Amino acid sequence: AMSHAWGYAANNGPDKWCDNFPIANGPRQSPIDILPGAASYDSGLKPLNLKYDPATCLDILNNGHSFQVSFSDDNDSSSLKDGPISGTYRLKQFHFHWGASDDKGSEHTVAGTKYPAELHLVHWNTKYASFGEAASQPDGLAVVGVFLKIGDTNANLQKVLDMFGAIKCKGKQTTFPNFDPATLLPGCLDYWTYDGSLTTPPLLESVTWIVCKEPISVSSEQMGKFRSLLFSAEGESECCMMDNYRPPQPLKGRAVRASFQ
Repeated sequence: AMSHAWGYAANNGPDKWCDNFPIANGPRQSPIDILPGAASYDSGLKPLNLKYDPATCLDILNNGHSFQVSFSDDNDSSSLKDGPISGTYRLKQFHFHWGASDDKGSEHTVAGTKYPAELHLVHWNTKYASFGEAASQPDGLAVVGVFLKIGDTNANLQKVLDMFGAIKCKGKQTTFPNFDPATLLPGCLDYWTYDGSLTTPPLLESVTWIVCKEPISVSSEQMGKFRSLLFSAEGESECCMMDNYRPPQPLKGRAVRASFQ
């Protein structure tokens, strides 16, 4: 099968990814089940230093696996510093993973608990020349993960969901100017961190994961809106986008550190 043929169905889903991407069984795969009791507090972990400029927000795209909001990354206007990383990492894009129902959908889990969705803010290390080069380096990427938990309607998230009419089908894209991704972060930025990988093919083991302890809210109605997107392209038989998450992978001896006690 060609590398573009992966997905989340029985015949091309996470269980089959190792056929084309053997790193799927590698030593630092993501996501994982985070066991708070087994995570060690590290007083050396700095607070996250996130600086986002809404002017860098470019567009929103349905790529057939999720939808993604992209940012201009030719300077440090939107960047992540400190936390568990050294140097400056630029924001490239954010996307979500979600379930068919509100009891599942997140990629990371916390002591087995699944959230209905998970936001990933993807950053690349500017010591490399580009996102593409950084993506294959052990310290190339830093992804901030934020859980979504059923609660109040999230007005900031709604601005993103309001764009879905224009990107219902795979391959659809539209401009999305002046969105501030900082509005999707929780009030408290306490986090867990560990060395992991991309959670979609090519599954490269280049990600410093930073998973926020505190979730943001989403209403059940808003979660329904996520599921109105389609895996399928225009003219194909409609296939609703849902359950686009990889289940937790073996920890294989890795340390999970906490920025909080």
